[in-house]
Amino acid sequence: MTTFNQDFLMELLNTASPSGMEMDIQRKWMAYVKEFADEVRTDNAGNVIGILNPEAPFKVLLAGHSDEIALVINRIDEQGYLHFDKVGGINPKAAVGMRVDVFGYNGKVTGVIGVNAQHHGGLKDDFTLADLFIDCGYKTKEEAENVVQIGDLCVYKTEPEILQDRYIAGRGLDNRTGSFIVAEVLKRLADKNIQVGVYAVSTVNEETNMGGAYFAAAGIEPTMAIACDVTFATDYPGVNKNKYGDIKLEGGPVLAKGAPINIKINQLLEKAAADLQLNVQYELTPRHTGTDADRMRLTGKGVPVSLVSLPLRYMHSPVETTSIKDMEEEITLLVEMISNLSGDESLNPLD
Repeated sequence: MTTFNQDFLMELLNTASPSGMEMDIQRKWMAYVKEFADEVRTDNAGNVIGILNPEAPFKVLLAGHSDEIALVINRIDEQGYLHFDKVGGINPKAAVGMRVDVFGYNGKVTGVIGVNAQHHGGLKDDFTLADLFIDCGYKTKEEAENVVQIGDLCVYKTEPEILQDRYIAGRGLDNRTGSFIVAEVLKRLADKNIQVGVYAVSTVNEETNMGGAYFAAAGIEPTMAIACDVTFATDYPGVNKNKYGDIKLEGGPVLAKGAPINIKINQLLEKAAADLQLNVQYELTPRHTGTDADRMRLTGKGVPVSLVSLPLRYMHSPVETTSIKDMEEEITLLVEMISNLSGDESLNPLD
């Protein structure tokens, strides 16, 4: 049964947060966390950090990134059409025909991504973003430049939807769900007598450079860090499970296994899952995780890291889809694991 604050989740999902322009969503996250955190602070990257038990020497950093993939205007032509490049992993095929919000320097404006009609030959098979453009209704370059300039960001104009009371579908679940999860974990831990310091961080820039995670871990100097992100579900038609693994919605949170992952942290997570009789799934990250965990791991003297992910269908599309049940179980798992920490645990794999 869902017990998390669904209204706050939907508020985050309805707030645009293109990588590099996360200020609006970060202000909302900060206002929410201030209600129960012992301390809230920000840093020069734009991270927001909610803290419980700040005097504790053993520090647990939970990172969920608040930014989403986006488009960036790179040219305005003489007819007022906007041409664009990608910010993060944009799929050109998913962009065709979409509406977008363009965050112009002089106001927000709606546009549509134009496509050559099939009657006129359609798009070539190997088209790229350079073959697409945004039509905001402008007639000239001068008219467009009254609102938009080079470097302005855009996101798909969509709204999140609840599917059959079990799934959430929409833009940017990667990884505003993770930012939400770390806030909810902090909220539940605030009512417990925890023995460690907990630093829940809504990070920035993960989709582009992971600089937010570096700033956060370098500033906090945690004893351990857990990235809360999403991973590829493979439970829908057309996915090669032999190649990409068997990860399903409602199968439980996903733990990473591989060289970057600290074995001791995973053992703590697995014990908590067993105590809760909660299923977990596994993914392989033999070289790197592709998440904030990679940057946090390499700060300071080195930080032991783990990665807990939500299964997600249709990654980096306008209709990413995840399970409400999996979200609740991930929150419950992290609360259980952190609640059981004494602060004397060794994370050295040789101990």
